[in-house]
Amino acid sequence: MRIGLYPGTFDPITIGHIDIIRRAAMLVDRLVIGVAINRDKGPLFSLEERVEMIESECKALSEQTGTEIVAHPFENLLIDCARDVGAQVIVRGLRAVADFEYEFQMVGMNRALDDTVETVFLMAEAKHQAIASRLVKEIARLDGDVSKFVTPMVNEALKERLGK
Repeated sequence: MRIGLYPGTFDPITIGHIDIIRRAAMLVDRLVIGVAINRDKGPLFSLEERVEMIESECKALSEQTGTEIVAHPFENLLIDCARDVGAQVIVRGLRAVADFEYEFQMVGMNRALDDTVETVFLMAEAKHQAIASRLVKEIARLDGDVSKFVTPMVNEALKERLGK
C-alpha cells in the first residue's frame, strides 16, 4: 500500500490545498493530511476545528478517488510523522519559486534524517497559485470576499470566527 503524507497547518484549508489533495490522492492508496500543531503561528482555528474542516472537505474527494484520506494531527518532526503513519512519500505543494527554495532545504534535511522517505512536489494550478491561508485570513479580517479561495463551509467558519 502506497501511503502519502501531505503536511501543513491548514488554517484554514483553501481550495488550493484541496486541489493538491485531490491530485495527490491519485498517486497513493492512502493519503494522510498531517495537521501541524504549531503554537508559534497562533492559528485562527483550533486543531480540532482544522481537523474537522479537512475531514468534511475531503470526504467527497475520498469517495471520488477511491483513496482513503485521513487527517492526522502532529507536533513532532515531519519525518517522524511520516514514519508514524507509514508514509513512503511526503507530498508538498509549490506555488512559486520562493516556495521551492524553502522546500529544497527541507528535502535535504529530511533525506539526511531518513533517506527512505521521498518527497514529491505538485505545482499548484495556475488559478490557485496566489492562494495562501495567511492571505485568506487577512482578507477575511478586513471584510473582503474570500469565497473564491475557500469552500462555502470554510467561508462561513471564517465569518463566524471573525464575527462578520
